[in-house]
Amino acid sequence: MEYLITAFDGTDDGAPARRLAVRDAHLAGAQVLAERGELLSGGAILDEDGRMIGSSMHVAFADEAAFRAWYDAEPYITGDVWRDVSVRPMRIFRPIV
Repeated sequence: MEYLITAFDGTDDGAPARRLAVRDAHLAGAQVLAERGELLSGGAILDEDGRMIGSSMHVAFADEAAFRAWYDAEPYITGDVWRDVSVRPMRIFRPIV
């Protein structure tokens, strides 16, 4: 099952510090997902000044339980970074070539 995650950080004064505090753990986890073929794409959402204000991820998991296990342990979730999160099932278009 594939999911599109669009997640915006909190907007309070502590938001940038919370992001930086768990960023290395988030990136390490993303690397593991990529190596397993579960992270299809992802990156930071930037504001007009180039500051990170959120994230977008396209992930694929065997089932909802596997997705939920990853999501519930994701450092940006457990570290209270992402405050406005949208998770949508999706299917990527794969052209025949």
